[in-house]
Amino acid sequence: MTVHTPARSRAAAPFRHGVLAISAAALAWGVGGAVAAVLMGGAGLGPVAVCAWRFAVAAGCLVLLPAARPSAAGGGRAAALLTGIGLTVGQCAYFGAVRYAGLGLATLITIGAGPVLTSLGAHLLLGERLTTRALAANGLALAGLALLTAAPAAGPRPLLGTGLALLAGAAQSGLTLWARGGGTARASAGAFGTGLAVLLPLALLTEGRLLPSGQHPLPTAAALLFLGTVPTLLAYRWYFAGLATVPGATAAVLVLLEPAAAALIGVVCFGEPFGRPALVGAALLLAAIVGLTRWQE
Repeated sequence: MTVHTPARSRAAAPFRHGVLAISAAALAWGVGGAVAAVLMGGAGLGPVAVCAWRFAVAAGCLVLLPAARPSAAGGGRAAALLTGIGLTVGQCAYFGAVRYAGLGLATLITIGAGPVLTSLGAHLLLGERLTTRALAANGLALAGLALLTAAPAAGPRPLLGTGLALLAGAAQSGLTLWARGGGTARASAGAFGTGLAVLLPLALLTEGRLLPSGQHPLPTAAALLFLGTVPTLLAYRWYFAGLATVPGATAAVLVLLEPAAAALIGVVCFGEPFGRPALVGAALLLAAIVGLTRWQE
């Protein structure tokens, strides 16, 4: 007997797969921010040096491991250059924000700029329709972020950290819009190599070192390996793959899983403040995500 799958279910399947891919990427980024905070605090590395190590490990995996290489070439040098620059600006600014404003606040502001910038950009530049559900979800997300960011900053220079976080959010939104608009943004060796070429001299000029301190070499090496593979190589591949089927406005809200994860890690592992308003804000974020993922756009 032949079982006929409803057309709506078949059409929704790629969307759901894209939602899962972007959600997994967001959770990986949230954990990656915590690992970067540990490296900046315990290994004596600055945010630019951490970014350089992150890109070096990702590029090395793509060069040395055939299974990690993309299945299709495509993209070209120009695409790799643009992707690499976008990733470099976004990640350096984000890690700097973590250092100066604390993990929770930096991540919340970085990703909080995403729904607004991406939704407006997708509507104005790509012609994507802003549905009532998408607008409502963005409203919930922004309300949740307002409550979350009301918590006091845990870093030494919150104003600088806030500015860097906004820059990181703008860079992430730019990559999202480019990928949704047909750009060949991919987590390729060329993209990570471009970022590494920019980061190496920048780290030496601004921070004066690239090598971690000699204390705890094995945990430091494991942290750098994890940072370069899961939250970098794999997460960006998941994210760009998900953007093929998920609208930009929806993706921007799904990525809010990252600050929720980072805020929880900041509280549990680093003792960062997280009061009752922040709990309400996290609940609103989750409600926005559920509202977007129950039905296909």
